[in-house]
Amino acid sequence: MKYTRHVFCLMAALGLAACSDEGSKTAASAELIVKLGHAAPMTGPQAHLGKDNENGVRLAIDELNANPPVIGGKPVKFELLSEDDQADPRIATTVAQKFVDEKVHAIVGHLNSGTTIPASRIYADAKIPQISPSATNVRYTQQGFKNAFRVMANDAQQGSVLGKFAVGEMQAKTIAIIDDRTAYGQGLADEFEKAAVAAGATIVGHEFTTDKSTDFTAILTKIKGLNADLLFYGGMDAQAAPMVKQMRTLGLTLPLLGGDGINTAEFMSLAGAAAEGVTSSLPGVPLDSMPHGTEFRQKFESKYGQIQLYAPYCYDAVMVLAAAIKKADSIEPATFLPAIAATQHDGVTSQIRFDDKGDLVGGAITLYRIENGKWKTLTTIQ
Repeated sequence: MKYTRHVFCLMAALGLAACSDEGSKTAASAELIVKLGHAAPMTGPQAHLGKDNENGVRLAIDELNANPPVIGGKPVKFELLSEDDQADPRIATTVAQKFVDEKVHAIVGHLNSGTTIPASRIYADAKIPQISPSATNVRYTQQGFKNAFRVMANDAQQGSVLGKFAVGEMQAKTIAIIDDRTAYGQGLADEFEKAAVAAGATIVGHEFTTDKSTDFTAILTKIKGLNADLLFYGGMDAQAAPMVKQMRTLGLTLPLLGGDGINTAEFMSLAGAAAEGVTSSLPGVPLDSMPHGTEFRQKFESKYGQIQLYAPYCYDAVMVLAAAIKKADSIEPATFLPAIAATQHDGVTSQIRFDDKGDLVGGAITLYRIENGKWKTLTTIQ
């Protein structure tokens, strides 16, 4: 009898465990899993920007999973699949194919225009929705892909504002340009040049570097002999910081103007005192003027520290996707894709809606200048 009782208890315990396992499996199967792919440079000189983007995505996913939407009576759980594209177009296409093979439901990224554009064809062929939070090159949304969107103004808008500002507000009559030959840097520099010339400036030199360079002495020495009123740089902060330091070492006192790629806390940290007086633009209104910017800053910085650049736009990209899934009442990309195109979302950064190309409607551009070690807002142009 004693042996029988032991066997009975053991069988009961095993039965309870089996029930528990079965219950867990049932609960898990009751969830709808949405895989969100995120791609950015997570190593190398732009890693601080890539991590900033990833954290913006992660914050949105954490909030969604804390209060999940319900589709067909089942809660939706969002999962983040994040990859390092190293800001390299070739690696970006490999990452894109990996996401396709893993059957992700949507993409937030890539960070750079030079990675976003080649990857976008792979996503288009696979019919996976893609929202870039930071790729500003005009060509991204001019390829005719119905799955491609972005949540910030493009370089046609940004370059136009910068060119007019250089001539009208900074009184530049002769301008030298350097760009890093990436889709972003070259694209922005070309748009800037068109706008500056149209406003009456003369381009006295246009030099080229790479997004891996750190020594600009030869280029800057050549520019020093051109007697330019202003130097425009199309590229990112990792190059702009040593560039401005070398400018000052060479006695080049002309102002440096750039785009969103240099509008970071990291640029000020790397450039030190040489950053003083540098001017740049950034798509969108200042964070504290955004519809929900102050609230976002508090939430983000309490978890991840200082915002570098694009984190609010990454957060908005995820929330647009989630809103489209709710509206379509489906996690199937082909079903919720039309809902993205028709979205009107009250985002952190703006009221988000897209034109027929997937560009943000009504994007603003803000100009900033470093004064006393801080980026000071100059003006916002709608």
